[in-house]
Amino acid sequence: RRPRVAARAFEEELGVQAPMGYWDPLGFSNDGDFDEFYRRRSAELKNGRVAMYATMGYILPEYWRVPGFCSPSHDLLFTDIPNGLKAVGVVPAEGWLQILAWCGFFEVVINQPQHPTEPGNYYKGRLAAPGFYLSRIKEPEVRARSLNAELANGRLAMVAIVGMWVQDGLTGSAWGDWSLFTNSPLR
Repeated sequence: RRPRVAARAFEEELGVQAPMGYWDPLGFSNDGDFDEFYRRRSAELKNGRVAMYATMGYILPEYWRVPGFCSPSHDLLFTDIPNGLKAVGVVPAEGWLQILAWCGFFEVVINQPQHPTEPGNYYKGRLAAPGFYLSRIKEPEVRARSLNAELANGRLAMVAIVGMWVQDGLTGSAWGDWSLFTNSPLR
């Protein structure tokens, strides 16, 4: 009989955090393939970054909206666009196409990975606002702590935005007035 050996190929990578350590419940990385791990970690970072923006996009319009027109040809003000999932039917198709084109351009032209062993490192520094970057973090310990925080915050944001979508879909509001959801199994 051969002894069982726990695979710990990625135990020292960024994003491995207590108390779980390297958590791979479905065993996607059991073979220790670094290229596959790199691809998945890059996708996790990108999805986490998008989820952080999406979560803020759900929260911000509750407190502040851009003044002026979203679409002058449709006589649509930013203040006329509802928050959450209801906005999908109000924003004109051209607006959604512009958003998709901008995201696609950013993905294909701007965000090209530059570091062969650090997923998500584009050598641009910290993102201050869309298109504006600050200086890079040079100290390895500070950089590792910041990247671990980004991974953890991205994971939290992915859970948060899915929760907001579900709650918005069930109640009509991301902030959940559960009295509007009369078919709740919790009632």
